[in-house]
Amino acid sequence: MDLVFQPLLPWPLISLAALAIVVVGAIGFHRSLRGAALRIAMGLLLVAALANPVLRQEDREPLSTIVPVIIDQSQSQQLPDRQKATQKTAEALKERLSRIAGVEPRLVEARPDPESDAPSTRLFAALSDATADVPAGRIGGALFITDGQVHDIPANGRPQGLSAPVSSLITGREGETDRRVEIVKAPRFGLKGKEVEVLFRVTDDGAPEGQPARVTVRVNGSETATLNAVTGAPTAFRFEIGRAGANVVEIAAEPLPGEISETNNRAIQLIEGIRENMRVLLVSGEPHAGERTWRNLLKSDASVDVVHFTILRPPQKQDGTPINELSLIAFPTQELFVDKINEFDLIIFDRYQHRGVLPLLYYDYIAQYVDRGGALLIAAGPEHAGEDSIALTPLQGVLPAAPDGMVIEKGFYPRISEEGKKHPVTRGLEGGASEPPAWGRWFRTIGVEPPAGKVVMEGADKRPLLVLNRAGEGRVAMLLSDQGWLWARNFEGGGPHAALYRRIAHWLMKDPDLEEEALTASASGNRILVTRQTMNGDPGPARVKSPSGRETDLKLAEAEPGLYRAEMPVEETGLFEVKNGDFTALAHVGTADAPEFKAMISTDRKLLPVAEATGGMVARIGNPDNPEIPAILPIRDGARVDADGRILIRMSSESVLKGVTTLPLLGGYAGVLLLVMGLGLTWWREGR
Repeated sequence: MDLVFQPLLPWPLISLAALAIVVVGAIGFHRSLRGAALRIAMGLLLVAALANPVLRQEDREPLSTIVPVIIDQSQSQQLPDRQKATQKTAEALKERLSRIAGVEPRLVEARPDPESDAPSTRLFAALSDATADVPAGRIGGALFITDGQVHDIPANGRPQGLSAPVSSLITGREGETDRRVEIVKAPRFGLKGKEVEVLFRVTDDGAPEGQPARVTVRVNGSETATLNAVTGAPTAFRFEIGRAGANVVEIAAEPLPGEISETNNRAIQLIEGIRENMRVLLVSGEPHAGERTWRNLLKSDASVDVVHFTILRPPQKQDGTPINELSLIAFPTQELFVDKINEFDLIIFDRYQHRGVLPLLYYDYIAQYVDRGGALLIAAGPEHAGEDSIALTPLQGVLPAAPDGMVIEKGFYPRISEEGKKHPVTRGLEGGASEPPAWGRWFRTIGVEPPAGKVVMEGADKRPLLVLNRAGEGRVAMLLSDQGWLWARNFEGGGPHAALYRRIAHWLMKDPDLEEEALTASASGNRILVTRQTMNGDPGPARVKSPSGRETDLKLAEAEPGLYRAEMPVEETGLFEVKNGDFTALAHVGTADAPEFKAMISTDRKLLPVAEATGGMVARIGNPDNPEIPAILPIRDGARVDADGRILIRMSSESVLKGVTTLPLLGGYAGVLLLVMGLGLTWWREGR
C-alpha cells in the first residue's frame, strides 16, 4: 500500500492557489482579522483536495525462480557410465528443485551442432538460449551436468547477462586415462609407386608421456607395418602408394590399460594416388582399319605415355633389301619385354600374331609380368583363330579363353551380358539399356572355347565378346573383335568406344572405382553414405559401428544392377566402421582435429574459475549407480552466503501485478465542491 497523488488541476495552478491562500491568510493574521485561521485551514484543505491524495494497494503474485539445468550430451559424455550418471543426476536434481517452493527447474540438453565439421561442447551457449526469454532477476542459479570438457567458457568466468551462482556436477572418475591418435602431418596426394610420409602422434591423457605404444598401420585394409611409437612425440611412417585413387591409411594404437574409451585409438587419412605419366605399350600386328583407334584414344590423354610399335616387316619377309635403305625401326624386343617390361602399366596386343618377331621365351616373360601384377589386353582379330595365334604360345597360361578356330562374319549389335549389367566396366554404358542397343553394329567375332573369368559383353549368337579375368596378381582382358573402330568412325551412329576402352584399361590397372566386389563409405555433413558393389546378388545389411561403440544394421537397397547404396544420419562425430561380409570400410565424420576429440577424460579444473566468479561450486558425483548430489540451499536475494560445498539458489523477488485498489482520501471532485461551499459559507457569515 502506498500514497499517490492524482491532481484534478495542473500542478502549477494548484501551486498558485496554495500561494494565494497563504498570502491572504498572512494578511489576515497581520490585521488580526477574525476567522483568519479557519479560512487558511479551509483553503489548504481545498488545495489538498485539488491534489487528490489516493491510497493505492497493489495485488501482486510472486514469480517463480528459474533454475536452468544444462545437461551435457556431447560425444565425450556418451560413455555408458557417464550416460547413466548423467541421467540419474538429472532426475534427482529435477525432483529436489521441484520440492523447493517457488523454484522452477528447466532441464536443457546441450548437443553438438550436427551441421558443424568441428564439433565442440558449448554449454554456455545452451545456457544463454535456455534463459533468453527470462529476465535476469528471475534466474536463481545455473547447474551443469558435464564431464568438464567445455569449450565455450567465458574469459572472465561469468556468463553474459547472468549474476546468479553457476555450479557444476562432474561425471566420470578422478584420475582417468585415455589414449588417442592424431594425424600431425600427411599429404593429400601421392604419386603411384612413390613413397609418402605420414606423421602421427599417440597421446596419453592423464598418464605420463614418453611411454612406448605399439601401433598398427593398415593401408587399404591390409596390415602394412607395426611400429613402436613414443607417447607425446611425433612418429613418422613411410609407405608406397600402391594404387591410383583413394588410399585409406588407418593408424591404430594398442589400448592403454584402464583407459576410459578405445574409440579414439584410431585415426585415418585419405591420400589420393595419382599416376605419373601412365606408361602403355601398344603392339600392333598387321595394319588394319582400326589400328589407330587405340593409339588416338591413348594419345588424347596427356597423362599417358604411349610406346607404339607396328610390325610391318616380319623376319620371313626377306627380299635382299639393304638394311640402310629401309625406313623402319627394328623392334627392340629385349629392351621392351625383358629389360623394361616392369615399367609398363599396361600392355596391349592389337591384332598381333606370333610370326617369329618375339621369341617364345618372351611370351613367358609377359605371362610372368601378369602374374606379378601386370595388365594385359588382347584386341583380337582373325589371326587369333589361326595357327599363329598368340594363344598357342606360353601366354596361354594367363589368357582366359582359347580360340576354337572359328571367325563369325555377320552383323550384330554388341550387347551387355547379364553379368556385364552388374560389372562396373560395362554397367551404364550409354545406349546399352535399350533393345536393340542404341549404337552401331559390328561384323566380326572370334570364336573361343567357354572362357574363364566374366563375359561382360556378347557378340553374334551370344558368343563371348569381352572377357575379363584375373591371373595371379594381375589382370587380363580379351576383346574378341577388331570392329571397335566402327564406333569411332560413327558407323550407324557410332557407340561409346572411348568410355568402353577407357574403363577396360582402368580396370586392368586396378582402379578401385571399377572393382567387382567393393565396399566404400564416405561422410557428407552428418550422414554416412555406404556403397556396395557386388556381382553376387543382395549382399545383406551393412553393420555400422559408431565411435562410441554402438552398432547399427543398415539395409542396402539396389540402386543399379550390382550396385547397392544406403545412407544414414548420425549424431556422433569421429571414425565410423562399416562392415559387410568380409569387407570393411571406414569413414570419418567431422574434422579430425575437432575439440571434442582432443580430450575425453573428465576434469573439474576448467569450470572452477566460473564457480569462483559467480559464487557457485564444482563437485564430482561419484558412483554412477548412486550419484552424490550436494545439498541445495535457497537464499534470499542480496544475502551473502558462502557455498561451502552446497548448491546455492538465489530466490527471486520478482512478481506480477494482478490488480490495483484505490481510495481517494478527500473525496475527489465531491470533496473539492464541499470545501468550496464551506469556504464560501465562512465568507458569507463574515460579510454579515
